[in-house]
Amino acid sequence: MRLIIRILSALLFTLAVAIAIVTFLPGQKLAELVGQQIEKQTGRQVLFGGDVHFSLWPVLGLQANDFALANADWAGPEPLLTAGQLTIGVDAADLIRGKVRITELSAIVPQLNLETREDGTGNWVFETAPNAEATAGASTEESDAGFAIEAVNLSGASLRYAPFGQAPVEMKQVDLSLLWPDPDGTATVDLTLRPAGKPLRVQGEIGSFGDFLAGQAASVGLDVTLPEGKARLDGRADLNGSFEGRVTAESRNTDAVMAALGMTPAGLPQGLGHAITFAADTTYAPEGQLSLRDLSLGLDQNQLAGQADLDLSATPMQITAALRGGLLDLSTLEDRTPGSEGIAPTTASGAGWSSAAIDASGLGMFDGQIGLDLAGLETSSLDLGASKLNIAVERARAVVSLLSVQAFGGTVEGDLVANNRNGLSVAAKLRFADVQLSDALGQLAGYDKLTGLAEGTVDVLGVGNSTDQIMRSLKGSGNIRIGKGFFTGFDLQSIMNPNGGNGGTTVFEALSASYTIADGVLRNDDFLATLKALRAEGAGRVGIGARDLDYTFTPTAFATAEAAGVSVPVRLSGPWSDPKIRPDLSALVQPELDNAEEKAKQAVKDKLSEELGVPVETEEDLNDALKKKVEEEARKQLLKFLGGN
Repeated sequence: MRLIIRILSALLFTLAVAIAIVTFLPGQKLAELVGQQIEKQTGRQVLFGGDVHFSLWPVLGLQANDFALANADWAGPEPLLTAGQLTIGVDAADLIRGKVRITELSAIVPQLNLETREDGTGNWVFETAPNAEATAGASTEESDAGFAIEAVNLSGASLRYAPFGQAPVEMKQVDLSLLWPDPDGTATVDLTLRPAGKPLRVQGEIGSFGDFLAGQAASVGLDVTLPEGKARLDGRADLNGSFEGRVTAESRNTDAVMAALGMTPAGLPQGLGHAITFAADTTYAPEGQLSLRDLSLGLDQNQLAGQADLDLSATPMQITAALRGGLLDLSTLEDRTPGSEGIAPTTASGAGWSSAAIDASGLGMFDGQIGLDLAGLETSSLDLGASKLNIAVERARAVVSLLSVQAFGGTVEGDLVANNRNGLSVAAKLRFADVQLSDALGQLAGYDKLTGLAEGTVDVLGVGNSTDQIMRSLKGSGNIRIGKGFFTGFDLQSIMNPNGGNGGTTVFEALSASYTIADGVLRNDDFLATLKALRAEGAGRVGIGARDLDYTFTPTAFATAEAAGVSVPVRLSGPWSDPKIRPDLSALVQPELDNAEEKAKQAVKDKLSEELGVPVETEEDLNDALKKKVEEEARKQLLKFLGGN
């Protein structure tokens, strides 16, 4: 019992001494001692411009108004730290022994002015004053006990950060809680920034925090949370901004994340990053070089993997990447409401091309090379198979090289170009082979009545800031060749021979055509389709820009070795939406028969009489008979061909 009483007595005596010391120690005197300690350990002048009071609670130490800590001599004239109210905590045990050891700093509405010089050193890196020990008259033991801030709390701070050679960054309402119990150990950080009003919170640990403050690399494990997004960083970093390690991130709404970071929302549609998942082994240099390895990127329902290198300091940003993925599903892109953000509105009527301005500014966002190796590509109107693409962008000019694209049962190769250097222009230079026309025309034009394997070329260029302008400016050339195939819904044979058709189908042995385009008008004069006992030629114009046509098909029947046969031209003219289809009797001709072969001439007349069901002896007989039958059959069959009933 006596031992317990002695221990309690000793504790009460110690407490009484502590109370006596803190009671009779003037706040101004303590402020002077604290100021000397800070100056000795930082080499920076300390100014208490207002009242100073000693406090027992909630922190043992002092409360000071109008506090200022001088900046580095190479930095600007503004103090490193100013605070309207500052609480400085001291160690009670050391204070009882007559020493001052600062353990906590808490500031309300402080102003932090941070900057770096050319060698990357920050003004927060302190240098001990060269005559500190002489001025303070302190012993080595006293010096060792001096400056060990275990906790820093900043509330509602204003932060200005000026990296050397870069524009300053300013933030308001910054909150910081830093726990650093061991000067040689790990610090726990809880930092809240508000770049655009909404909180961005960083929580985690920084190993060897003393070395970190001195500019050396230290281990970090940090969680970043913000509205609609989060990230995790594990690796090594330094105060200059260098980082090497693994980064994982998730954005549930990319526009909301960008807005929280103070960036202009990109308006990314579903399929291209409305929501994003990201993971990569990351190396970042403060000069702006970013390297991503073992990259996994999720863009909504799409998944990509590979590697990328970015130079964020370049203008525009430089990107080199090699990515691979499964099916790239872009089927939801055209499902967005016309006129919504990121999508140009279309005209209300289907009578013409859209005259809405095309925003091609995205072509200037970056320069570089991106390789894509995809298992497939799907849009709302197009399905492609395995595709190897290379995207090269230089000064707002993008070239998409189709190295090998499986499309419509065949292959497509070539280049697609979009150039926005001096106004927008687009171009396509493609080669295709073994393409199934029913699939190609069905997906691209909504027409699937032509079947056959095709090969050919396309070389076109258009200029303008709207779809309408581009279509009206198109120029170029191309050709197409088809082997054996057929039209459904159109029986060309029955026009010339009602009793010898194919039940609504035109079967051809071969089809070929070439074309030129100028000022949005396609011209062709060598269309040729070879059928059994019949051939069809064609020539005319198709107004791509004006969406009209004036084209004449000329089927020729009953040709023999001795005679050229009979040709019945059929003319299509007018707008695409409602073309007129009629026999062109003004051009109807009965080729001259070889006068030396009267027998053959009579055979042809007999054949015509048999097929048309009326006697044919003169040209007038032929015209009358053909006029009636050709008008009826041509109108019926060609309307079916163009999609009518």
